[in-house]
Amino acid sequence: MGVEAHATNERVTGRRWTVRLDPVGRGRADVRVSCSRPACAAQMLPSAAAGRAAAIAHLKAHLRAGPAPRPSVHCACRAEECHTHIRPAGPRERPVPWRCGGVVVLAVITDREGRWWQVMECCSRCAAAHPTAKVVATAPAAEASARNDGLRADTAAPAAPAVPSVHAPTFSAISPHFSHSATATGTAVPQQASAPRSAARSAPRSARPTRKRPPRGRIAQRLVPHDLRPVALRDELTELGELFRAYQARTEPDLAMLADLHARKAEAFHAWAEATADTGLRLDAQRAEQAAATARLQHLHRIGQAPDGEGPAVVRLLTAPAQWKHARAVLAHVAENAPLPGAEARLLVVMVTLRTAQSGVGNLVGQDIKGLPLQDPQHLVEQLVESGWLGISGTAEELIASRPENPTRISVPSLTPDEDDPGPFTFGRKLRPKLSGWAQRVVGEKKLRKGKTGADVRLLALALATGSDGEGRLGPGGEGIGLDTLSSWCSVDPADLPDLVDRLTAADWLAEADVTGTHLTGRLTERVLPLGCPLT
Repeated sequence: MGVEAHATNERVTGRRWTVRLDPVGRGRADVRVSCSRPACAAQMLPSAAAGRAAAIAHLKAHLRAGPAPRPSVHCACRAEECHTHIRPAGPRERPVPWRCGGVVVLAVITDREGRWWQVMECCSRCAAAHPTAKVVATAPAAEASARNDGLRADTAAPAAPAVPSVHAPTFSAISPHFSHSATATGTAVPQQASAPRSAARSAPRSARPTRKRPPRGRIAQRLVPHDLRPVALRDELTELGELFRAYQARTEPDLAMLADLHARKAEAFHAWAEATADTGLRLDAQRAEQAAATARLQHLHRIGQAPDGEGPAVVRLLTAPAQWKHARAVLAHVAENAPLPGAEARLLVVMVTLRTAQSGVGNLVGQDIKGLPLQDPQHLVEQLVESGWLGISGTAEELIASRPENPTRISVPSLTPDEDDPGPFTFGRKLRPKLSGWAQRVVGEKKLRKGKTGADVRLLALALATGSDGEGRLGPGGEGIGLDTLSSWCSVDPADLPDLVDRLTAADWLAEADVTGTHLTGRLTERVLPLGCPLT
């Protein structure tokens, strides 16, 4: 009888199993989801996102189907003597293990990268010691207290013969639940299940209502203590954590905003370190200062400016972001309102538009037109006059023969402002000659002239000069420019673009150029960066 009683009262170690997400092989996107339980077969998924979703679903299925935590089991950590939860110690201190205690719970532990999830039937003290643990179910409190009373009785008096219970052990009415939410790093975080309303109604009310602590903020993988003082510092750290997470969700980077966030973080972490005397916080504050300086320098380089006390990174012909936007506005207007097809007509319209953009009228001489790569400039001028887009004083032949001392007066009716229509452009009188001079420098660049490039190549040079970032990389963020956009602007067939790119590369305009099925990627060479109008 004594042997039977001992077998009945023997406590077993709590359950534990792990669901893992592992890569299948180097350079492959598919992943393997495996479970340490013997009956579970491994699954192959095409991507990490699909694997993570399958792992979470598999873990949820185990938690729904499995029994609630048993109040009479040993903590699962007991087998390892709580080595998982040994607190870190200083150089002269011995590590102190976390002692087991409290009710038995079912806890889910995960790593921050979302690569494995472990379920443990352990004591509540060990679950609380692990930073990523979430309790999904708790053993019935009544049975736990009865067990504790029994243990105290065993220590106070000699053990009586144990009688096996005729009733099956009862488990919590609350079945285990598990859910996850994607954080900024993609970590799956389990959440504790809540009791049904019926259980909440039947639970006795405590004599004194418990005060709810304010939600704890998180910043840089650190929890902001709810009792941190001053309160303004706690609120600043919480707000900064939310702003950093919102920035990570942006589709486009904003380096100026990022620099400001890092600067605020550095100041707040310095104050936090002073309040808690934590050396780690001081180091984080220094790293935030370095990150702020780096982001601010990258922003200045991207917009073509230089830090205070230094010369400009690139001395550009057009120096301000507003001027770059106006240059792009002129090219976009010409692309939408060009009166004639063809690259040569498009190039002439660009140059005439820049001469008359402010008031709709201007002066032109023969050399302005003969300096462009046009096969029959006189015939082209006549076509523009016949279309009604251009007006000249005299004939096209007289315009081609005119000299600087006797320029020809021209007008573009669509650009002439009146009381009802101020015109398509908003820049002032002083900026117009700067834009015109910039376009002439790009179109008449020395190597483009020596290479006898055509109007289509020079139009492409204009497009790339206004479509690169501060470092010369093509497209927003260096992602390239769409071939359809370039083909429409240059007024050429998309199949002809690779040849135009090769000619710009030969003229030392482009480097690392690559024409894919949809985009042109690469960067402007250092030689022509001063002619660029960076994207901001």
